[in-house]
Amino acid sequence: MEKPSNLLLKLSRRLFANPDIQEKFIQALINPQIFSPCILWCQERPETSPFTVETPTSWQPQFVDRLHLGEKPGKHPLHDQGNFYCLDFSSVFAATTLLAIEQPVNLIFDMCAAPGGKSVFAWKALQPDLLISNEVIGKRLGMLISNLKRCHINPSLVANRDSKIFAETIPLSSKLVLVDAPCTGQSLLAKGETAPGCFHPTNINKCANRQKRIIANSAQIVAPQGYLAYMTCTYSPEENEEVCQWFLERFPQFQALHINHLSDYQSHLTNIPCYRLFPQDSLGAGAFTVLFQNTAAGEAQEVDQEVWSKLGCKQI
Repeated sequence: MEKPSNLLLKLSRRLFANPDIQEKFIQALINPQIFSPCILWCQERPETSPFTVETPTSWQPQFVDRLHLGEKPGKHPLHDQGNFYCLDFSSVFAATTLLAIEQPVNLIFDMCAAPGGKSVFAWKALQPDLLISNEVIGKRLGMLISNLKRCHINPSLVANRDSKIFAETIPLSSKLVLVDAPCTGQSLLAKGETAPGCFHPTNINKCANRQKRIIANSAQIVAPQGYLAYMTCTYSPEENEEVCQWFLERFPQFQALHINHLSDYQSHLTNIPCYRLFPQDSLGAGAFTVLFQNTAAGEAQEVDQEVWSKLGCKQI
């Protein structure tokens, strides 16, 4: 049996007081399991599903199916036709905070969009007038564009700019801003993948500082009464609860919203309403998620087509 590293042991003790849960968490990372595949129906689901489907969880949206182990949805013709998008069930968990948004959302801005799963989820759940999917890393742009095209996500624009540029150019414009933040990716281990240095304090702090910069820039483009969704696929409190605490101290006009359908997953590390899925729950590799609302009064700022063009936003 593989021996856990000292850094993993330290993290498990920070996350859980119960030694049995610490051990289950560690084992989920050093002896990864196979999680059920998951699909999001972009187009209407067929009357008879082509797949064997698991019983839905209480928080699972109607347009998502978790499939039996052994199903290979990516090889089905309906995948190539763009009828559905394959994603990790942890990503579904993180994105379900968006289901708490009841008001119409005309503009959605996804700040860290590649490969596109959260953009597709937001588009399907909220049916915006316009979706902007931004990806600052150029080599990931092709994958994002390909997925949005295949799934017929429109009207949508794709951008390749730093978050600071949008904060300066289109403030108070978006009813919903998504920040699926770049992180240490510790949950990759629970899927049997690699994440070199993911537990090292230097790497964690580097990611946390980048996350704070991105969320601060993203907050500036949230319209009054609009929403900011923050999520990661990592476990370190520095990248999750501590980012939320830092954010609320600096942007007091925002408040974190209680998400009733995720109440059983409330993080025990903070009083801020934010939610965690861990790999030992056997649903997915893990996620952290929180939904903030801008409580400031006022109207959303309009952004015309010329501004989008100047920002390099392109229709797919």
